[in-house]
Amino acid sequence: MTDDKAAELLAAVRAVESGERSAASFFTEPGKPQAAPRPEPSAAPRPAPADVAARRGPAAVPDGLREVLAEGGAPEALAPRVAEVLGDRSGDLLRSDPWQLLAVPGVRPEQADGFARALLGEAGGPGDERRTRALVLWLLERAALAGHTALEPAALAKGLSGYAVPEPDEAVRSAVDAGAVLVFEDALDTMPQGALPAAGQDEQEAGEARPVRILLGLDHCALAEESLADGLGRVISTAARPGAPGERGPDEWESAAAGAPSASAAELIRAVAGHALVVHTGGEAARAEPAALLTAAGQLGLRACAAAHTAGGRERLARLMPDPDRAESAASERPRHPVVTVAGLLDGREGPGRDGEGAWALDLLIVCDAPQLDAETAAALVESLPDGARLVLSGDPNVLGSSGPGQVFADVLASGSCPHIASRTPDPGPVGELVSGISIGELNQVDAPGKEVVIVPVRDAGEAVHRTVQLVADSVPRAIGVPSGDTQVITTGHGGAAGTRALNAALKERLHPGPGRFDGFDPGDRVVHTPSRGRATPAVVVSGEEEGLRLEHLSTGERVVVARDRVADEVRHGWAVTAHQAVGMNWPAVVAVLPGDAAGDLTREWVYTAFGRAERHLSVVHGVEDALPKAVASVTAPARTTRLRALLTQSARAAEAARTAQAGRGAAGMQDDQPQVGPA
Repeated sequence: MTDDKAAELLAAVRAVESGERSAASFFTEPGKPQAAPRPEPSAAPRPAPADVAARRGPAAVPDGLREVLAEGGAPEALAPRVAEVLGDRSGDLLRSDPWQLLAVPGVRPEQADGFARALLGEAGGPGDERRTRALVLWLLERAALAGHTALEPAALAKGLSGYAVPEPDEAVRSAVDAGAVLVFEDALDTMPQGALPAAGQDEQEAGEARPVRILLGLDHCALAEESLADGLGRVISTAARPGAPGERGPDEWESAAAGAPSASAAELIRAVAGHALVVHTGGEAARAEPAALLTAAGQLGLRACAAAHTAGGRERLARLMPDPDRAESAASERPRHPVVTVAGLLDGREGPGRDGEGAWALDLLIVCDAPQLDAETAAALVESLPDGARLVLSGDPNVLGSSGPGQVFADVLASGSCPHIASRTPDPGPVGELVSGISIGELNQVDAPGKEVVIVPVRDAGEAVHRTVQLVADSVPRAIGVPSGDTQVITTGHGGAAGTRALNAALKERLHPGPGRFDGFDPGDRVVHTPSRGRATPAVVVSGEEEGLRLEHLSTGERVVVARDRVADEVRHGWAVTAHQAVGMNWPAVVAVLPGDAAGDLTREWVYTAFGRAERHLSVVHGVEDALPKAVASVTAPARTTRLRALLTQSARAAEAARTAQAGRGAAGMQDDQPQVGPA
């Protein structure tokens, strides 16, 4: 492996860790042209205390690992990441199976092939079983980054054929036989729920006749979805019944609904009164409805909690709640209406404590921004609910989905396994009207008498950068009254002539010039801190110190130190971000940048998410011509292959069959008890 290739390998690994490289850019066939690297949506939070997450040191490097990497031509700086993934025996593993290097995020097959050739010479060819098994796992991991929890065998074989595997179908079967991947048979939902079997066909025969879909997946994705399906089934089946200890009566719930601030909030409260699992959909203004439910639950004396995706979302939800001093009794030590983040709830920094079995002391959990839940995070939440607790999944189905594997919110909604309450509360103002139209595929011209929505046409990327800086630094503060610090730029990717790198460089030069003396940053720089995928947090640089870069998170005021060796992976300038990074956050003013080279990246969900982050003002730097209305009208995010919907449907059918059988046994028992009429 040449020095250039080694440098490229290290850069690729760092790009994936920082979220700079997109899942889509990896999950493609070789030979096809690829767009400039795009940001991957931040993955769902992984629990880690905020005050120590930024201080992680490099993994200890086992003996012999650096030597093996050097023999294969890989950079020595890659050693800590390899050790973190492959463990204490990483050197021996790589020597016996060089393609294990593919397990390190960011390493591509051609790089692993070069590493293997350097170690094995001609001993390892394209059909080497070690290579094909590693490629199968690599393709499934890349699919997981793109949101899939499983793949059909044909899709996996097609991916292998793109990397010169001689017999891709056989390679897939070999990986299955070796136990590297799991095989699932999910019944296709071809028979309408409640339909009767055909004449002469019993229910068992009807089930056997139903076609199945064969899927292959990794154990961590499979276990998460199956655990989540089981957990949701438990929530439904263990719902507290009327008359149970601590359960509120129908009259109490109805009284709470009658006092709700809106008809949609009342409908949500009534749904939660009668069901343990409820899905609630709506835009930003609809957050008032989960807030009303949380208030009502507190008034009923229930232990309730609401969790948002970001700290900003938590603060917006908290502002909708009554004053805690009035809402809680004088004897209470904890707020009656805790509002937390999902990450903080899972790692125990926020919200209620856990009992000896690990369950939260909760009667009701409301998860806002639920479309951002991936399967593993959702499973962790549901597993922590005690028996009898209620769960509400609330969010906007039109925003960009979770970056981790799974589409939990969409699958639960599509399964029909619980009531769905659709908010009738529209987002206000011209921006709200605009995004409402986008949600149904219409890009309408809206009345904006106060310049709430402004379109700024540009001819090329250079002009897009120039006009963006002008808007943030001058036009929006002067004409709209929103200062530069409250205006967020959102663009389609990190790379390119009008990506976040180019825009942040131009914005720093205009708004906060400096030499970048601390790893490219200066005190006062606006940044985004991403200690792990899915936890992108707006921050400002406080200082550079011997131990690292000190940041202050803008939404909470919390200060963290990012170790020097982690700065390149965790911190980037934040005047401009991607739409994936912006999910769950809002700003008084947003400048959405659509340069000409972004036309192929636009989807309805991207446009809806980017435009919908604006509270008062939206400027659109428009260089994609008719690609924008076309994307809004007909280009949606790629479908994800998941199993949760099928698992929930199967679970619901099994529960219905059990109830039917129970009712049948009860009816038979009643008949046996009836007095006989007629001669003995």
